[in-house]
Amino acid sequence: MKTFVSSISGKTFPITSKVLGSTLRTSIFDLVKEDFPEFSKESLIASSELDGYKEKYISTILKNELGELTRLDQLVIESMNNNQMISASIDQEEVADSFGERIADRVAGFGGSWTFILSFLGFLVCWIVLNMYWLSNKGFDPYPFILLNLLLSCIAALQAPVIMMSQNRQEDKDRKRAQNDYMVNLKAELEIRTLHEKIDHLLIHKEQELIEMQQFQLDIIKDLINKIDKLERSNNGK
Repeated sequence: MKTFVSSISGKTFPITSKVLGSTLRTSIFDLVKEDFPEFSKESLIASSELDGYKEKYISTILKNELGELTRLDQLVIESMNNNQMISASIDQEEVADSFGERIADRVAGFGGSWTFILSFLGFLVCWIVLNMYWLSNKGFDPYPFILLNLLLSCIAALQAPVIMMSQNRQEDKDRKRAQNDYMVNLKAELEIRTLHEKIDHLLIHKEQELIEMQQFQLDIIKDLINKIDKLERSNNGK
C-alpha cells in the first residue's frame, strides 16, 4: 500500500488520505500555518489531521458570533466532522413511553374533548333527575347531592395532576424539538457558509489555472511569431 509522510506531524498515512496544501481553503490554510509556520502550498497533510483544523475553524466562527459554545453547538460541530445526520424528529426517540405516561396522555386527551364534556353533562343530568324526580328526593343521594359533590371533587383532584403530568411531558417534547430545530438550522447555516467558501476557493483556483493557461498560450504565440520573423528574415536575406 502506498503511503506518504505528513508535513506537520511526520507520521505516515495512506496515499488515499493525502491532501496538498494548495488545495486547502485560505481560512483552513491560515489555521495550519499558525501552528506550523513552515507549512506551504506544496506541503502535505492527512485528511484525518485536516478534520481537526476544520473543527477548530467552525468553533472559531461560532465563538465569534455566539460567544461561549454550548453543548448543542459542540454536538453540531461533532456531527459535521463525523458526517452524521441530526434527526429533526422527536417522535423517533429510542426510549418508549411508560404505561403510566400513556395513560396520562389518554386521560388528558379525553378530558379536553367535547366527548367528555357532553357525556359528563349527561351523567350529571341523569343523576339529578334520578334522585330528585324519579325517587322523589329520597334516593341514595337526595338534594343537595353531597355524594355527587364528593364524586366531583375526587374526579377533579385526580384529573388535575394527571393533566399536569401530560402537559409536563409535552413541554419536555417541545423543548427537545426546539433544541433539534436549533441544531439543524445551525448545521445548515455552517454547511452553507462552508460551501460558499469552497466555491470561492474553487473559483480562485480555476482563475489561476486560466491565467496560467493564457500565459502558456501567449508564450506559444510569441515563439511562433519569433519563428515566423526568423523565417521572413532568412527569406529576405536570400
